[in-house]
Amino acid sequence: MRIDVVSIFPEYLAALDLSLIGKARRENLLDLNVHDLRDYTHDRHRTVDDTPYGGGAGMVMKPEPWAAALGRIAVESPVATATGEKPILIVPSPAGAVFDQAMAYELAEAQHLAFACGRYEGIDERVIEHASEAYDVRPLSIGDYVLNGGEVAVLAMVEAIGRLIPGVIGNPESLVEESHSDGLLEYPVYTKPASWEGREVPEVLLSGNHAKIARFRRGKQLERTAARRPDLILQLDPETLNRHDRDALWHSGFAVHEGKIIPRSELAWG
Repeated sequence: MRIDVVSIFPEYLAALDLSLIGKARRENLLDLNVHDLRDYTHDRHRTVDDTPYGGGAGMVMKPEPWAAALGRIAVESPVATATGEKPILIVPSPAGAVFDQAMAYELAEAQHLAFACGRYEGIDERVIEHASEAYDVRPLSIGDYVLNGGEVAVLAMVEAIGRLIPGVIGNPESLVEESHSDGLLEYPVYTKPASWEGREVPEVLLSGNHAKIARFRRGKQLERTAARRPDLILQLDPETLNRHDRDALWHSGFAVHEGKIIPRSELAWG
């Protein structure tokens, strides 16, 4: 996969040289390139922003440098050259669609991703419209809050996507049991020693009984998700839940009723 990131703070992306993503770059599993937007300016001050039309606080990123940077990347895209398909341009924005694990899996199948890191009050909207001629443009948000720029979001998204590329994670089976892989949060994990600071590892995990361990972990997934992300519980398909799952949900405050999952407090009694 090829990834291009455009930013006025390219040094912010240095973390992509670390850990598994850095290793994937060195092993050519990821062709990751970071571009300085200021390299595409043509004035002595390397200006990338100006005052907003219509008034208001802050500055807006100018269209000319962005058009030049994204145009150069599009021309060099291996996807456009080989298949004629558009590369995907991701624009981190609190006004974008929510980036989640399902989207990470989808984007991990792409051959070429580009990221446009906005700053100040954002990028001139005409850039997004213009870029759609050469890109499949996707404004994405990593959460309902505002950051100073898109770099932090890019670090999060590149790691979430990159680790799903075959060969990046040493044991691919670990991806199957992670949070959100099946719509639930991951179960709690433990290691040696079995007793620490007066706290014991749950006995079932020491039993060697794989069926009981799987049931215990599944129950803990449901319990943890119900406590921390009840919205995810409500999205589960009741048809996929067995008796043990339904019991765990009941004890966590949820019930299956008339073909859907509801908070137990909403059951009509009497």
